[in-house]
Amino acid sequence: MARIGYARVSTLDQDLDIQLARLKAEGCAIIRSEKVSGASRDGRLELATVIEFLRPGDELVVTRLDRLGRDTRDVLNLIHECEQREAFVTVLDPHVTTRGEMGHVILTVLGMVAQMERRFIRERQREGIERAKAAGVYKGGKQRFDRARVAALHAEGFGPAAIARTVGCSRMQVYRILGTV
Repeated sequence: MARIGYARVSTLDQDLDIQLARLKAEGCAIIRSEKVSGASRDGRLELATVIEFLRPGDELVVTRLDRLGRDTRDVLNLIHECEQREAFVTVLDPHVTTRGEMGHVILTVLGMVAQMERRFIRERQREGIERAKAAGVYKGGKQRFDRARVAALHAEGFGPAAIARTVGCSRMQVYRILGTV
């Protein structure tokens, strides 16, 4: 019976240290982490590895429910997959586990609240962008990578993987930039 921790942040510039320390303090023997959006399960390879690794009696531990996902259906599907493997899910904040029936109800409600919160955030963000555009001050999101450098490296014959390593981004980001350059 193992306690397996899973930590996630949405962007490359966010820090996992607090989650990792908390999971370690909770006695997780194995901790997997990734920097990828929780909006869907696409591209969340570490989470897939954790789910695949779970054995009967194991426990998947996350610091908060939104680390598992932002969509109620995704969260419930993840919990179901864990249960199919006879494993449990424990959320540390607030402390809820699937070891009992009440835990399922609470996790369902928390999942619905997380999804609703995500919708509210997107709505407020959209409203803020519209106000900024109307005021003529909206310039779009900050550029994280030097697009000209990506194009120059590509022109020099570097492949997407080499460019990604050099610039410090994913290959997919290189493909996106090259598609717009």
